[in-house]
Amino acid sequence: MRDHRGTSGQHDRYDLAVIGAGIVGLATAREALRRTPGARVVVLEKEDGPARHQSGHNSGVVHSGLYYRPGSQKARLCVAGNALLAAYCDERGIPHERCGKLVVASSERELAPLEELRRRGEANGLAGLRVLGADEIRDVEPHVVGAAALHVPSAGIVDYVAVARALEADVRAAGGAVRYGSDVAAVDRRDGALHLRTAHKTVVAERAVGCAGLWSDRLARRAGADPEPRIVPFRGDYYVLRPERRALVRALVYPVPDPRFPFLGVHFTRRIDGAVWLGPNAVLAFARAGYRRTDVSLGDLVDTIRTPGFRRLARRHWRAGAAEMYRDLSRRAFLAELRRYVPDLRADDLLPGPSGVRAQAIAADGTLLDDFVFDRLGPFLNVRNAPSPAATSSLAIARAIVDALETAAA
Repeated sequence: MRDHRGTSGQHDRYDLAVIGAGIVGLATAREALRRTPGARVVVLEKEDGPARHQSGHNSGVVHSGLYYRPGSQKARLCVAGNALLAAYCDERGIPHERCGKLVVASSERELAPLEELRRRGEANGLAGLRVLGADEIRDVEPHVVGAAALHVPSAGIVDYVAVARALEADVRAAGGAVRYGSDVAAVDRRDGALHLRTAHKTVVAERAVGCAGLWSDRLARRAGADPEPRIVPFRGDYYVLRPERRALVRALVYPVPDPRFPFLGVHFTRRIDGAVWLGPNAVLAFARAGYRRTDVSLGDLVDTIRTPGFRRLARRHWRAGAAEMYRDLSRRAFLAELRRYVPDLRADDLLPGPSGVRAQAIAADGTLLDDFVFDRLGPFLNVRNAPSPAATSSLAIARAIVDALETAAA
């Protein structure tokens, strides 16, 4: 599809504009074109390529839907997305593996939460869940120790950047347009359409979907939506296991998560290329795209500190935050946490690795929002909160978004 210009020749006009070329935005554009062949669809992305942030800075895990409250959007969309993603990768020839996961209780006090995870997983429709005893753990992961573990066979791994590139190719092949270097600075509704102003031109669309990730709350405010909940960026740093020691981990090994937080804790992830990542922790990022400890944006940091929900969260959980920061700065503390599960690890097994930044929505009362959150403002639908497992769920989220657009148009 070529850009469609209005009668004035000043603006490009589309049926649908998707803001953000992460995996959710590209999946949404693809789904819209699948539903309505020939529709005028454009993806607007401020960076110079796809999957530059959360979609391209994650561990590559295909989640099963184990952790999420039964009946929640996260649970439903993750389980559906897991199956859709596997089918899509098969169709497009993208390497992926359903390698399975162990969630390990390191002590007897974690046995009850582990059993609760099993109940949740079964309520969410996961098949083949099995609690393993201490001796059985070694049959799956010979170097892992624990009081018990939950084996989750439907968890897997994939390269999400490869998935995003395939989705982009699908959008273009179906006639959609993808424009990079197009940061949407304003969203105005007038003359029966949405006017999306970028640095280069204004795009006019009948409807728009915001998939801006780390900047989703700012995009919402530009469109006139409620400023709450706000996004607070949390950075997660990984180590990489020394290549000659990769045999220590066969697949995915996770701790029993702390129910107070939506983070899954430090874990072991075998990647689709064979590398093994160790981590991440979860510390406040001083910039929304702050992938290094030294990355600081004064504007982003002030925005976070001024956020009422963050201040309440910090007062409530400062001890947990301090522990995360200490582990982030101390290789020894990080190693000690990892050795709870793989005691054969040595200090020289850990090599510096990559980092990611999670866009975490925080309510005004300081609650970390665990479920997906969507804003609806007339013809503008904004994905406000879609952290992990959004990549796993992307094709299912796209279907839900297009369903909502079609329902509103009916």
